[in-house]
Amino acid sequence: MMQHLFTPDGEAALAAVMRLRPLVAFDFDGTLAPIVARPEDARISQAVGARLRALAKRLPVAIITGRSVADVRERLGFEPPYVIGNHGAEDAGDAGDAAGMARHSAALAALRDALQRHAGALAAAGVTVEDKGLSIALHYRLSRERERAQALIAELLAPVRATLKVFGGKMVVNAMAADAPDKAHAVLSLVERSGAAAAFFAGDDINDESVFSAAPPHWLTLRIGRDDPGSRARFGLDGPQEMALLLDRILALLGADDGRR
Repeated sequence: MMQHLFTPDGEAALAAVMRLRPLVAFDFDGTLAPIVARPEDARISQAVGARLRALAKRLPVAIITGRSVADVRERLGFEPPYVIGNHGAEDAGDAGDAAGMARHSAALAALRDALQRHAGALAAAGVTVEDKGLSIALHYRLSRERERAQALIAELLAPVRATLKVFGGKMVVNAMAADAPDKAHAVLSLVERSGAAAAFFAGDDINDESVFSAAPPHWLTLRIGRDDPGSRARFGLDGPQEMALLLDRILALLGADDGRR
């Protein structure tokens, strides 16, 4: 099992990266907020929100999520300096890439048409289609026949797999333009934009592995959930319930007066 962050090695690595005043970046679902049956119900706790607000006064904080930027903003309870949506493809701070984002959205046109034609079958199988503009998510968490739902999703995605990037998640299958930026691209871009000397990144799912794999040795990567022996993250936590404690450790290392007392 992956080594827990709250061990001597993990604590030393956390202290080392915080001395570099890093960009501190987090995935949302399964990382800052627990996975819930209905994605629209997800929120971060008041305890986590308060600590993130305090942290954002000390370091550049980023949220890098599979959700759209507009969707995730209202779920945070604070305004981070950087928000990246759609698995890295939607950069709220890069207005100059409108043409690229329009191209990435247009790449999904054929899939949108297929999903529309099969809307009845998808609903009957318990699959919920979430079109986020630059990516499409096919959720089957609420399906009573998950094997049937997965088979239908695979059938509908088969014709577009050669032209789109398709990847799984926790009871979801995602599709986006093959050349769309991923989370690794997003973190590398934000490190440069913020002028940070390093990055700390926490995530929990397949789409976070691009960051784990691309991270230089002086970064710290953290997987929420230590059950994947193939993950490239350096350390792990057991679940989002440990996030408030992690943020307390970071604030203590920074010597922050977090303003919560």
